[in-house]
Amino acid sequence: MKSISWANDFARRVLAETLFYDQEYGVTGSLSLIDETTAKERFIASFLPEESTYIIEQAIQWDAEDEGDGLGYAIATEATTHGTYDTADAAAAMLLSLAHSQELVPSLVLLFEEAS
Repeated sequence: MKSISWANDFARRVLAETLFYDQEYGVTGSLSLIDETTAKERFIASFLPEESTYIIEQAIQWDAEDEGDGLGYAIATEATTHGTYDTADAAAAMLLSLAHSQELVPSLVLLFEEAS
């Protein structure tokens, strides 16, 4: 049986790999941490290509009428910066810590750039 440390390393790596940007296709991987009890998005993480940094935002407001577009949770309409990170691994470590401490679950969303 593998150790808890191995499981945490595995989870951190999976989280880090979700935070990507593909310039060719204009796709960004964004990860949300969801509170299943309240059915609300609590934290949103993504890569900011224009700054070459990773950001985690903390949701502070949700649209009262937003059903989450069938996602099963309310999407944040406003958020504040929780932290910025130089590497995907550092952002993933923080996401894992937040998920553990607040009993949150992940949700991956792919964001596509709008054609101009």
